[in-house]
Order: sequence, then C-alpha cells, then structure tokens
Amino acid sequence: QVQLAESGGGLVQAGGSLRLSCAASGRTFSTVVMGWFRQAPGKERRFVAAITWRGGSTYYADSVKGRFTISRDNAKNTVYLQMNSLKPEDTAVYYCAANTRRLTPTNRGDYDYWGQGTQVTVSS
Repeated sequence: QVQLAESGGGLVQAGGSLRLSCAASGRTFSTVVMGWFRQAPGKERRFVAAITWRGGSTYYADSVKGRFTISRDNAKNTVYLQMNSLKPEDTAVYYCAANTRRLTPTNRGDYDYWGQGTQVTVSS
C-alpha cells in the first residue's frame, strides 16, 4: 500500500501563490504516476496535474496550464504543486493521489491511493 499526506493549503488572495506538498510512504516503488485532483463544493473531483514517478513527464488540465507546476523529489518521496496567479475558481479541496496500475495520468478511476485532502481558498 501507499500512504499519502498533503500539506500546504490555506487562504490566499487572488493573484497569490501557494505550494502544496504530498509526502508518500509505503510501497512507493510501485507508483507509476502521481496526480493532483481538486473538488469544489457540489462538483466532481477533477484532474489538475500529474507527474510520472520515474521519468518526470508532466500533465496539466487546461485550466491550470501556465499557472501551476507539478514536481517531485524522489529522494524525499514527495510531490509538489506550485500554484501561482491563483483565481477564486481555484478554490477547492486538493487531493494527492497515486496510480500504481498504468500510465493514465488524467483518469481519476485509475488512481488507487488518495490522501485526505487539503483546503485551498482564494479570495477575490
């Protein structure tokens, strides 16, 4: 199993920045891709960004391209999400997830381990 723990959420004004962290433990060597998803109140959980654990290839939702950057530190088993130029519509609970099955970065259903989530609130 893989355990995930997010941190770094909070309240920020529009135009500001936050960096989320996701610390992974357990059978991390089995991870194919790590992803970030977000869920706003009353909405589905949606893909934000992902990174392959070994090669470091990155993938982004169109809504965050150019503003968010995903990165990883394999030595620390940690994935980061740097969020710049934040907008009120970025407000959501952000979840870190691990996909140990296949290289399908944007498919929520293929992620088999999830963190507890961290709240990000962007005020206008």
